[in-house]
Amino acid sequence: MQFDDIRIFVATVETGSLTAAADKLLLSKQFVSRRIMALEASLGVRLLVRNTRKLAITELGHEFHVRALRILAEIEDAEQAMSESRTALRGTLKVSAPMSFGVSHVSPLIAAFLAEHPAVRLNLELSDRHVDLIGEGYDVALRIGPLPDSTLIARRIGGLRMIACASPAYLSAHGAPATPADLHRHACLLYGQEGRAGWEFQIDGAHRTFDVSGPLVANNGDAVRDAAVAGLGIALLPEFIVEAALRSGALAPILDAYAPPPLPLNAVYPQHRQSQATCRAFIAFVEERLAARLGRGDESPPAAAPRDAAQPRRSRGLKTP
Repeated sequence: MQFDDIRIFVATVETGSLTAAADKLLLSKQFVSRRIMALEASLGVRLLVRNTRKLAITELGHEFHVRALRILAEIEDAEQAMSESRTALRGTLKVSAPMSFGVSHVSPLIAAFLAEHPAVRLNLELSDRHVDLIGEGYDVALRIGPLPDSTLIARRIGGLRMIACASPAYLSAHGAPATPADLHRHACLLYGQEGRAGWEFQIDGAHRTFDVSGPLVANNGDAVRDAAVAGLGIALLPEFIVEAALRSGALAPILDAYAPPPLPLNAVYPQHRQSQATCRAFIAFVEERLAARLGRGDESPPAAAPRDAAQPRRSRGLKTP
């Protein structure tokens, strides 16, 4: 098996055809086809199914593609490590972040990061979609809320303070809940999986979860906030989403005495990216710039606090927000 054959295979999968891969690599289609067949012969498995209409990847081909991406990333990291002591960081960094948080907190940092590292090309996707870091080739993702069980590495960046609130019109019509136990009598606007699992509040020093229901479930906090402003019900959202509405009086805070625990903000990345200098630099940059803004969100850590969040760790045994 030749290393260049791995590059050709990855390019073929990513472009979707032998012709497109050949154009991308400035090779002939016949040469690309021969190298793919040579790779399959050396591995003893069929990676691609070729016919006159389309190119399909086999199940083993999918598995090899994931491993091939790791191999190429390791080679890239090794090359960068050998040169980073005498040259600036370079290469492409693919980053995912939630839409609302990305617009308000990450986007303002991008210009400064690229100014410090002008040879880096940043591919930033702002979306509430839960991306597959390894399968889709992401280097790092910023994720809000508890993490799912995985082999990814997580570094705690901070915590996002949560605020329960409703519009003055809703509170005038329905009254304000005196305690979290009263929420079952109210229309609650649910934010993603966190909302569907119930709302957590602090009662007598312990955290308790309360079942809630209402007319809206959305995976975007801005949509939930707008519904709350319109008087549709009570929302429990990160402070950065509702702070402007609270300042203007469009929303009013409730249940302040019961201090919902903050939502954790983590930088998550594949294990094979631990040594990538560009990935490390981006995470350190974001952590440093956001530390002051997110510090308040860590004042009331969850009762079952994770181990030292300043150290990278594997995410395991946690639920998706």
